[in-house]
Parts: sequence; structure tokens; C-alpha cells
Amino acid sequence: MRPIRSILLLSCWLFSAVAWAQTGPATADSLSSLATPPANSLATTGGVRYVVLQPGSGAPSTRVAVYYQGFLPDGRIFDSTLAPAKPLRLRVGRGEVIRGWDELLGLLPPGSRVRAWIPARLAYGSQGVRHPDDDSRYLIPPDTDLRFDIELLPAR
Repeated sequence: MRPIRSILLLSCWLFSAVAWAQTGPATADSLSSLATPPANSLATTGGVRYVVLQPGSGAPSTRVAVYYQGFLPDGRIFDSTLAPAKPLRLRVGRGEVIRGWDELLGLLPPGSRVRAWIPARLAYGSQGVRHPDDDSRYLIPPDTDLRFDIELLPAR
């Protein structure tokens, strides 16, 4: 019974990851679309650009759980909650995440799925994020704009 459960869980994760990917291998065209928000994107007052991929319902909440993938401008994933599939739980507007997230998540109802472009000044700014295993390298270089695919889980 255990191997079957493992296979089912792995299959669910794989289908979820494939659905989230929505893009093939990185090409010059696909990388530019990852790094630049489309003309029809919405904007927050602070400058986060976003596209609603799936609208949610209800009122935005200050306590949320999200699945996300974070991308560098070249398309590389620098962080994800998809493997293992464990959502990030946080309180919006409390500085528990980057400022761009606080600004955006406060506008979205549960069930929303968005693609967001966060300018460096609302992410990690001129400090960047050092690589956890090597202080001479960066996981997120200074002054790097970031892209996120975010899904707000429905309230439970």
C-alpha cells in the first residue's frame, strides 16, 4: 500500500508542477516574456505588475497560505513551495515577506492565481540575497527584478 500512496503523491505533484510551468524550455523569446510584464498587466500603487491567471472569490485576508515559484530574469527558479508541496503561511502587511508581496497579496482574494513582476526596490534591493552555501555568490543578485507565480489557497 505504501508504494501506491507514494506513486499517487508523486503523480499529483508532477501534474501540479507541469500545470504551473506552462512554458517549455527557455528561449530568448520566452525569457524576455518572463522578465517583462505584458502590456495588459495590472499595477499596484507601489509598482508591482501582475496578471490574474485565475480570479479568486471573497475578500482579501490578512492571513494567507500560498504556493509560489520565484524566478530570476533569466528564467531560473530561485525558490518554490511546489517541491515539497508545502504552502507558505503568512500574515499580510506585517513585513514577513518582501514588500512587493505585502502590497500585492493584500489585494487578492483566496483562490487567486497570479503572475507578478516585482521591482528590485520592492524585493531585495541593492542588498540581494547571498547564497546560503557560499557567501561569495548570490542566490538573488543585488538590484534584481523578480517574477513570481503565486496561488492563494482558499480559506479553510
